Amino acid sequence: MKKAFLEHDKPLLTVMVQADNPERIKELIDKSVPEGAEAFGMQFEQMKDEYRTKEVYRDLFSYTKDKPIYVTNYRFAFNEGKTDDMLAEELLELADCGADLCDVMGDYFDRQPDELAIDESAIKKQMDLINKLHKKGAYVLMSSHVLKYTPAERVLEIALEHQKRGADICKIVTGADTMEQQLNNLKIINMLKENLKIPFLFLCGGECCILRRIGGEIGCCMYLCVHEYDKLATPAQPLLTNLKAIRDNMNLTERMK
Repeated sequence: MKKAFLEHDKPLLTVMVQADNPERIKELIDKSVPEGAEAFGMQFEQMKDEYRTKEVYRDLFSYTKDKPIYVTNYRFAFNEGKTDDMLAEELLELADCGADLCDVMGDYFDRQPDELAIDESAIKKQMDLINKLHKKGAYVLMSSHVLKYTPAERVLEIALEHQKRGADICKIVTGADTMEQQLNNLKIINMLKENLKIPFLFLCGGECCILRRIGGEIGCCMYLCVHEYDKLATPAQPLLTNLKAIRDNMNLTERMK
């Protein structure tokens, strides 16, 4: 039986597998497991509609065996043209089929530049969606991809909103283009540890992206990585082999026990 993300005592090496067909996802899983993958993130916005069926979902989820599964259903790629209500229904279907952790965009039902809904009716719909996902046995990660350097006060405001809306994990992606910004982001990790009651994943893009490589050792609840850089992989995410080597060599968590 799988242990979900929140039932592990360490941040998991979560390999993001993006493909437009299920066979490629299986291929990436097969390559990743021998190299130390501990969980998988399947981004279903990248999959062609012809494969978006319950049968395919169940087959893919069972294929990971004991590895927990994180799923996203963002607006881009093959999801362009779908409404947020349609994306939410698809997310519920993924939970029905066995997804362990479902990503609810922070601006579902009220699109905003920093991916955090502000319309009260949209927020209520988000909370209703989260409750429905919980009833189906899935945990919920709420994500806000700001994608630019963001002051600590705003990061905390977003994080507390995720928590307030019922998310089990908070995910915020900002940016850092200077060493000063990168150092400030490292300080933000500690601020989130002190102020949040739920686990979090704080990432950044740009020229300075050290958080993606050491975040799990200083407070983030998981690592996101890729097996290889193909046309759909996220370039900012480190390679599994490199990230595992960094984590194994740092090993700060074990040293502090």
